[in-house]
Amino acid sequence: MRILSVDDCPTTRTYIQRVIELIGFEFLGATDGKDGLKVVEQEKGQIDLILLDRHMPVMDGKEMLQALKSNKLYKNIPVTMVTVESAIEEIQSAIDIGASNYLVKPFSQEELTGKILEVLKIEL
Repeated sequence: MRILSVDDCPTTRTYIQRVIELIGFEFLGATDGKDGLKVVEQEKGQIDLILLDRHMPVMDGKEMLQALKSNKLYKNIPVTMVTVESAIEEIQSAIDIGASNYLVKPFSQEELTGKILEVLKIEL
């Protein structure tokens, strides 16, 4: 399984990378939505899950999510929003655009692992 983490915070990406590699999956990283879309294109959409931050420079998470979901080649890649935004309206807006799941920062290793496995429909 290949998981792309799109987050402008290097510390968050490193933490997510450790969790992804601990559960035996391949990690890909990007620093903003524009960079994330480049990675998706370079990988020809061969990504099993995208963990997407909401607030980033250049292109934010919602803009990237909209771009993914409007592209027939990439619209089926599941996306979990990983953000500090916990307002119901913000969560509902992300789900309405096409997010599969939502995880509020800060989160534990167990919470992240659970969300990854839930979206990928994997039981350990």
